[in-house]
Amino acid sequence: MANADKKVRNPIFCAVDTADLGVATTWAARIGDHVGGIKLGLEFISAHGPKGVAQVMKASDLPVFLDVKFHDIPNTVAGAVRAITAVKPFILNVHAGGGHDMMRAAADAATEAAYEHVVTRPLVIGVTVLTSLGDADLVEVGVDAVANDQALRLAVLAKESGLDGVVCSPREAARIRAECGPNFKLITPGVRPDWAAKNDQKRVMTPEQAVAEGADYLVIGRPITASNDPAAAAQRIVTALAA
Repeated sequence: MANADKKVRNPIFCAVDTADLGVATTWAARIGDHVGGIKLGLEFISAHGPKGVAQVMKASDLPVFLDVKFHDIPNTVAGAVRAITAVKPFILNVHAGGGHDMMRAAADAATEAAYEHVVTRPLVIGVTVLTSLGDADLVEVGVDAVANDQALRLAVLAKESGLDGVVCSPREAARIRAECGPNFKLITPGVRPDWAAKNDQKRVMTPEQAVAEGADYLVIGRPITASNDPAAAAQRIVTALAA
């Protein structure tokens, strides 16, 4: 792992997908000793903003991935990245579909804001193809490529644009790793233990398979948070990865 990764205990980032601050901080506290980080998405951030993020960070004492998926003109995205870098996330993301100029603006803004606020620069990651989408869904929105090829195309563009890595499904991880090299971070949602339901994910693998394919970080939500014992569920996944 790169120097910035040394504080990450293990590759699991638990997706705390709720708008309820009390629920989020409770989950974070319960699983804090078992996972590598917490992922907070638009649902939570829209409800509670930076102050809510700070409370979750305090409850878990873990690195946080802010799953904001910025996608706008370069100037707007740069401004948003500058603002959110002050919250001190470990990872933040933008849509790779926003293009080279937008991604370059995001990467540069993160560097500038980290210097300005005297904080560690977050990893800036590009979202390739959402794991809720399959090949037929891409056709519906006018993308003339299967999900695997589109994810690779966007990953290469993200690297050329100065991003630190991408969000992709585990099914694309091996090809992207081979093309983009060992230091390019791969974050994989769509990860489900074999004992958990797939829910709305279409391109999935188990945690063990995802790591074997080259994933650096695994985003896992409902298999942990919907469990009667989130800490035990998280530890079950960690134990399986270590086997």
